[in-house]
Amino acid sequence: MPLLGFGVYQNYDARPSVLEAFKAGYRHVDSAQVYKNEAAVGEAVKESGLNREDLFITTKCISNTHGYESTLKGVDASLAKFGFDYIDLFLIHDPHSGTERRLATYKALLEAKTAGKIRTVGVSNYGVHHLEELKAAKLEMPAVNQIELHPLCQQKPIVKYCIENSIVVQAYCPLVRGKTDIDILTKIAAKHNKDPVHVLLRWSLQKGFVPLPKSATPSRIHSNTQLYDFELDAEEMSSLDDLDRGKEGAISWNPVDAP
Repeated sequence: MPLLGFGVYQNYDARPSVLEAFKAGYRHVDSAQVYKNEAAVGEAVKESGLNREDLFITTKCISNTHGYESTLKGVDASLAKFGFDYIDLFLIHDPHSGTERRLATYKALLEAKTAGKIRTVGVSNYGVHHLEELKAAKLEMPAVNQIELHPLCQQKPIVKYCIENSIVVQAYCPLVRGKTDIDILTKIAAKHNKDPVHVLLRWSLQKGFVPLPKSATPSRIHSNTQLYDFELDAEEMSSLDDLDRGKEGAISWNPVDAP
Protein backbone atom coordinates (compact mmCIF):
# COMPACT_ATOMS: atom_id res chain seq x y z
CA MET A 1 0.00 0.00 0.00
CA PRO A 2 1.53 3.35 -1.02
CA LEU A 3 1.96 5.52 2.07
CA LEU A 4 0.38 8.60 0.45
CA GLY A 5 -3.19 8.14 -0.75
CA PHE A 6 -5.51 10.31 -2.82
CA GLY A 7 -8.98 10.94 -1.38
CA VAL A 8 -12.07 11.43 -3.54
CA TYR A 9 -14.74 12.22 -0.94
CA GLN A 10 -17.39 14.64 -2.32
CA ASN A 11 -15.76 14.35 -5.76
CA TYR A 12 -18.57 12.79 -7.77
CA ASP A 13 -16.90 13.26 -11.15
CA ALA A 14 -13.57 11.99 -9.87
CA ARG A 15 -12.16 10.90 -13.24
CA PRO A 16 -10.25 14.15 -14.08
CA SER A 17 -8.75 14.56 -10.61
CA VAL A 18 -7.77 10.89 -10.34
CA LEU A 19 -6.09 11.09 -13.74
CA GLU A 20 -4.22 14.18 -12.53
CA ALA A 21 -3.28 12.37 -9.34
CA PHE A 22 -1.80 9.53 -11.37
CA LYS A 23 0.24 12.08 -13.34
CA ALA A 24 1.47 13.52 -10.03
CA GLY A 25 2.65 10.09 -8.93
CA TYR A 26 -0.17 8.87 -6.72
CA ARG A 27 -0.88 5.14 -6.97
CA HIS A 28 -3.32 4.86 -4.08
CA VAL A 29 -6.95 6.06 -4.39
CA ASP A 30 -9.46 6.04 -1.53
CA SER A 31 -13.10 5.76 -2.64
CA ALA A 32 -16.32 4.43 -1.05
CA GLN A 33 -19.69 3.15 -2.14
CA VAL A 34 -21.40 6.16 -0.60
CA TYR A 35 -19.10 8.57 -2.48
CA LYS A 36 -20.85 7.50 -5.71
CA ASN A 37 -17.64 7.73 -7.74
CA GLU A 38 -16.41 4.15 -8.00
CA ALA A 39 -17.25 4.11 -11.72
CA ALA A 40 -15.41 7.40 -12.27
CA VAL A 41 -12.32 6.04 -10.48
CA GLY A 42 -12.49 2.91 -12.63
CA GLU A 43 -12.69 5.00 -15.79
CA ALA A 44 -9.60 6.96 -14.71
CA VAL A 45 -7.70 3.73 -14.08
CA LYS A 46 -8.52 2.47 -17.56
CA GLU A 47 -7.77 5.78 -19.24
CA SER A 48 -4.47 6.20 -17.39
CA GLY A 49 -2.86 3.27 -19.14
CA LEU A 50 -1.25 2.24 -15.83
CA ASN A 51 -1.07 -1.43 -14.92
CA ARG A 52 -3.83 -2.40 -12.53
CA GLU A 53 -1.36 -4.29 -10.34
CA ASP A 54 0.63 -1.07 -9.82
CA LEU A 55 -2.38 0.66 -8.24
CA PHE A 56 -3.97 0.38 -4.82
CA ILE A 57 -7.72 1.10 -4.81
CA THR A 58 -9.90 1.25 -1.69
CA THR A 59 -13.66 1.28 -1.24
CA LYS A 60 -15.97 1.02 1.78
CA CYS A 61 -19.49 -0.07 2.79
CA ILE A 62 -21.48 2.25 5.05
CA SER A 63 -23.61 1.02 7.97
CA ASN A 64 -27.02 1.14 6.27
CA THR A 65 -25.78 -1.49 3.80
CA HIS A 66 -24.31 -3.80 6.44
CA GLY A 67 -25.27 -7.45 6.74
CA TYR A 68 -23.88 -10.69 5.36
CA GLU A 69 -25.82 -11.06 2.11
CA SER A 70 -26.03 -7.33 1.42
CA THR A 71 -22.27 -6.99 1.85
CA LEU A 72 -21.52 -9.85 -0.56
CA LYS A 73 -23.83 -8.22 -3.11
CA GLY A 74 -22.21 -4.88 -2.41
CA VAL A 75 -18.75 -6.23 -3.14
CA ASP A 76 -19.94 -7.53 -6.51
CA ALA A 77 -21.64 -4.19 -7.23
CA SER A 78 -18.45 -2.27 -6.44
CA LEU A 79 -16.39 -4.57 -8.66
CA ALA A 80 -18.83 -3.99 -11.50
CA LYS A 81 -18.77 -0.20 -11.06
CA PHE A 82 -14.99 -0.07 -10.94
CA GLY A 83 -14.71 -2.57 -13.76
CA PHE A 84 -12.13 -4.49 -11.71
CA ASP A 85 -11.45 -8.16 -11.04
CA TYR A 86 -10.44 -7.34 -7.47
CA ILE A 87 -10.37 -4.49 -4.95
CA ASP A 88 -7.13 -3.91 -3.03
CA LEU A 89 -8.70 -2.79 0.24
CA PHE A 90 -12.34 -3.00 1.36
CA LEU A 91 -13.29 -1.23 4.59
CA ILE A 92 -16.32 -1.29 6.83
CA HIS A 93 -16.98 2.45 6.58
CA ASP A 94 -18.35 2.94 10.10
CA PRO A 95 -19.37 0.85 13.13
CA HIS A 96 -22.91 2.20 13.55
CA SER A 97 -24.86 -0.94 12.60
CA GLY A 98 -24.45 -2.75 15.92
CA THR A 99 -22.47 -5.83 16.91
CA GLU A 100 -24.46 -8.47 15.02
CA ARG A 101 -24.44 -6.69 11.67
CA ARG A 102 -20.84 -5.50 12.07
CA LEU A 103 -19.64 -9.06 12.55
CA ALA A 104 -21.81 -10.39 9.71
CA THR A 105 -20.41 -7.70 7.41
CA TYR A 106 -16.85 -8.46 8.42
CA LYS A 107 -17.34 -12.19 7.84
CA ALA A 108 -18.74 -11.44 4.38
CA LEU A 109 -15.69 -9.37 3.54
CA LEU A 110 -13.39 -12.16 4.71
CA GLU A 111 -15.31 -14.56 2.47
CA ALA A 112 -14.92 -12.17 -0.46
CA LYS A 113 -11.21 -12.05 0.30
CA THR A 114 -11.00 -15.85 0.24
CA ALA A 115 -12.79 -15.76 -3.12
CA GLY A 116 -10.14 -13.39 -4.49
CA LYS A 117 -12.50 -10.43 -4.90
CA ILE A 118 -10.74 -8.44 -2.17
CA ARG A 119 -7.03 -8.41 -1.39
CA THR A 120 -7.25 -6.78 2.06
CA VAL A 121 -10.01 -6.26 4.65
CA GLY A 122 -10.10 -3.30 7.00
CA VAL A 123 -12.33 -0.96 8.96
CA SER A 124 -12.92 2.76 9.39
CA ASN A 125 -13.90 4.85 12.39
CA TYR A 126 -13.47 1.85 14.69
CA GLY A 127 -12.73 2.31 18.36
CA VAL A 128 -10.86 -0.06 20.64
CA HIS A 129 -13.98 -1.98 21.70
CA HIS A 130 -15.01 -2.52 18.08
CA LEU A 131 -11.63 -4.10 17.37
CA GLU A 132 -11.78 -6.10 20.59
CA GLU A 133 -15.14 -7.38 19.37
CA LEU A 134 -13.42 -8.91 16.33
CA LYS A 135 -10.72 -10.42 18.52
CA ALA A 136 -13.34 -11.94 20.86
CA ALA A 137 -15.07 -13.49 17.84
CA LYS A 138 -11.72 -15.06 16.93
CA LEU A 139 -11.68 -13.33 13.55
CA GLU A 140 -8.47 -12.14 11.93
CA MET A 141 -7.77 -8.55 12.80
CA PRO A 142 -8.22 -5.90 10.12
CA ALA A 143 -5.17 -4.73 8.23
CA VAL A 144 -6.26 -1.08 8.37
CA ASN A 145 -8.29 1.33 10.49
CA GLN A 146 -9.07 4.61 8.75
CA ILE A 147 -9.87 7.48 11.13
CA GLU A 148 -9.84 11.27 11.24
CA LEU A 149 -6.32 12.16 12.21
CA HIS A 150 -4.28 15.38 12.23
CA PRO A 151 -2.47 17.44 14.89
CA LEU A 152 -5.72 18.92 16.24
CA CYS A 153 -7.41 15.52 16.56
CA GLN A 154 -4.91 12.76 17.32
CA GLN A 155 -7.18 10.01 18.74
CA LYS A 156 -4.30 8.66 20.81
CA PRO A 157 -6.03 5.65 22.48
CA ILE A 158 -7.15 4.04 19.23
CA VAL A 159 -3.87 4.90 17.48
CA LYS A 160 -1.93 3.24 20.32
CA TYR A 161 -4.11 0.13 20.12
CA CYS A 162 -3.68 -0.12 16.35
CA ILE A 163 0.10 0.20 16.58
CA GLU A 164 0.26 -2.46 19.29
CA ASN A 165 -1.86 -4.80 17.15
CA SER A 166 -0.06 -4.18 13.83
CA ILE A 167 -3.05 -2.39 12.29
CA VAL A 168 -2.11 0.30 9.76
CA VAL A 169 -3.62 3.69 10.61
CA GLN A 170 -4.93 5.69 7.65
CA ALA A 171 -5.56 9.38 8.27
CA TYR A 172 -8.53 11.10 6.66
CA CYS A 173 -8.91 14.88 6.82
CA PRO A 174 -5.11 15.15 7.24
CA LEU A 175 -5.20 18.75 5.96
CA VAL A 176 -7.86 19.86 8.48
CA ARG A 177 -9.92 20.87 5.42
CA GLY A 178 -7.69 23.85 4.85
CA LYS A 179 -8.05 25.33 8.33
CA THR A 180 -4.31 25.87 8.57
CA ASP A 181 -4.12 29.37 10.10
CA ILE A 182 -2.31 28.09 13.18
CA ASP A 183 0.67 30.06 14.41
CA ILE A 184 3.10 27.21 15.08
CA LEU A 185 2.11 25.50 11.85
CA THR A 186 2.77 28.57 9.71
CA LYS A 187 6.10 29.17 11.48
CA ILE A 188 7.29 25.63 10.82
CA ALA A 189 6.15 25.88 7.22
CA ALA A 190 8.04 29.17 6.72
CA LYS A 191 11.20 27.67 8.21
CA HIS A 192 11.16 24.88 5.61
CA ASN A 193 9.91 27.11 2.78
CA LYS A 194 6.83 24.94 2.54
CA ASP A 195 3.06 25.37 2.76
CA PRO A 196 1.31 24.47 6.02
CA VAL A 197 -0.39 21.54 4.24
CA HIS A 198 3.02 20.06 3.51
CA VAL A 199 3.88 20.22 7.20
CA LEU A 200 0.60 18.50 8.10
CA LEU A 201 1.22 15.69 5.66
CA ARG A 202 4.85 15.35 6.72
CA TRP A 203 3.74 15.11 10.38
CA SER A 204 1.37 12.31 9.41
CA LEU A 205 4.00 10.39 7.45
CA GLN A 206 6.58 10.72 10.23
CA LYS A 207 4.02 9.40 12.70
CA GLY A 208 3.73 6.29 10.55
CA PHE A 209 0.22 7.08 9.32
CA VAL A 210 -1.09 6.84 5.76
CA PRO A 211 -2.56 10.30 4.97
CA LEU A 212 -5.32 10.64 2.38
CA PRO A 213 -5.32 14.26 1.14
CA LYS A 214 -7.98 15.20 -1.37
CA SER A 215 -8.19 17.97 -3.94
CA ALA A 216 -9.75 18.64 -7.33
CA THR A 217 -7.27 21.43 -8.16
CA PRO A 218 -4.44 20.18 -10.41
CA SER A 219 -1.77 22.44 -8.92
CA ARG A 220 -2.66 21.37 -5.40
CA ILE A 221 -2.83 17.68 -6.38
CA HIS A 222 0.78 17.93 -7.59
CA SER A 223 1.92 20.14 -4.70
CA ASN A 224 0.61 17.71 -2.07
CA THR A 225 3.16 15.12 -3.20
CA GLN A 226 6.17 17.38 -2.52
CA LEU A 227 6.90 15.88 0.88
CA TYR A 228 10.19 14.06 0.59
CA ASP A 229 12.73 16.88 0.41
CA PHE A 230 12.40 17.96 4.05
CA GLU A 231 11.94 16.44 7.48
CA LEU A 232 10.45 17.75 10.71
CA ASP A 233 12.82 17.60 13.67
CA ALA A 234 11.87 16.30 17.11
CA GLU A 235 11.06 19.77 18.47
CA GLU A 236 8.78 20.55 15.52
CA MET A 237 7.00 17.22 15.85
CA SER A 238 6.53 17.84 19.57
CA SER A 239 5.12 21.33 18.91
CA LEU A 240 2.58 19.87 16.51
CA ASP A 241 1.74 17.07 18.95
CA ASP A 242 0.91 19.75 21.52
CA LEU A 243 -1.91 21.04 19.27
CA ASP A 244 -4.10 18.03 20.10
CA ARG A 245 -7.59 19.07 21.22
CA GLY A 246 -9.18 15.64 21.13
CA LYS A 247 -12.79 15.54 20.02
CA GLU A 248 -12.97 19.35 20.09
CA GLY A 249 -10.31 19.45 17.38
CA ALA A 250 -12.24 17.18 15.05
CA ILE A 251 -13.80 18.54 11.88
CA SER A 252 -15.54 15.41 10.66
CA TRP A 253 -15.93 13.41 13.85
CA ASN A 254 -17.45 9.99 13.40
CA PRO A 255 -17.57 8.77 17.00
CA VAL A 256 -15.51 5.68 17.66
CA ASP A 257 -17.55 5.14 20.84
CA ALA A 258 -20.61 3.91 18.91
CA PRO A 259 -22.16 0.91 20.72
